Amino acid sequence: MVTLYWAEDGAFPPGDRGLAYGDGLFETLRVDDRGAYLQAFHLDRITRDAERLRIPVNRAELERALQQALERYADLYRGKNWVLKLTLTRGSGGRGYRPTPELQPNLLISHAAMPPLAPVTGVVADFSRVPLTVNPLFSGIKSLNRIEQVMAASELQDGVFEVLMANAAGHIVEGTRTNLFIETDDGWRTPPPDSLAVMGVMRRFALERLRASGEVVHEAPIMLEDLLASSCRGVYLTNSVLGVVSVRTLAEQDLPVTGRLATICGSTPTTD
Repeated sequence: MVTLYWAEDGAFPPGDRGLAYGDGLFETLRVDDRGAYLQAFHLDRITRDAERLRIPVNRAELERALQQALERYADLYRGKNWVLKLTLTRGSGGRGYRPTPELQPNLLISHAAMPPLAPVTGVVADFSRVPLTVNPLFSGIKSLNRIEQVMAASELQDGVFEVLMANAAGHIVEGTRTNLFIETDDGWRTPPPDSLAVMGVMRRFALERLRASGEVVHEAPIMLEDLLASSCRGVYLTNSVLGVVSVRTLAEQDLPVTGRLATICGSTPTTD
């Protein structure tokens, strides 16, 4: 059984393994008066990834905690969008890195105001100097181990929305907080799942919408030249809080902006 903590109470145990070792997961959900956007997708991911990390947690209890949070904070944000964060850790205890079998998971819940949305005219992006390393055993997991993204995000300058990170093979994989899609003359392309540090829920939603619309989609490596080629019809970043974001300038090169992926995705569902 998971132990629930509310961030505003300030009672989270200092010996928690998430604080000590990044031994845990997190989900960040956009919320409005109707509920949490892509709630089922978020619950799918955190439950699946907890199983991959052998953190014993039940989807039903996570869903109950999420519903408690929606009810607890509803009056604070009536009529507004806001952000709910779930941080799940293995718990407190164990000697050094080695966890003990009897650990009980901890769930820390916090909330924040909605950040500004990106303009529909597109954003400015650049490339990061920080390489992205993905252990194949943990690819796609939204774990608390995000130091590469932290260091890459420190490169952000005023006016730059995101920096894109490349792996050792030179493939452009994702942003510090976003997944990547490009539209080309041959259809859509997004990096393959095993290359991803984080397999975003908005990425999953966009893939489902593209395929349901009959679009050709390739999950394949993306090189720098693919992004800047004349055959590129658009570069998009996806994020579960911010939705679909068009890139209008990448590394000081102007890109076409049609907003087509946002149009295909349409409105993002809440509790379905």
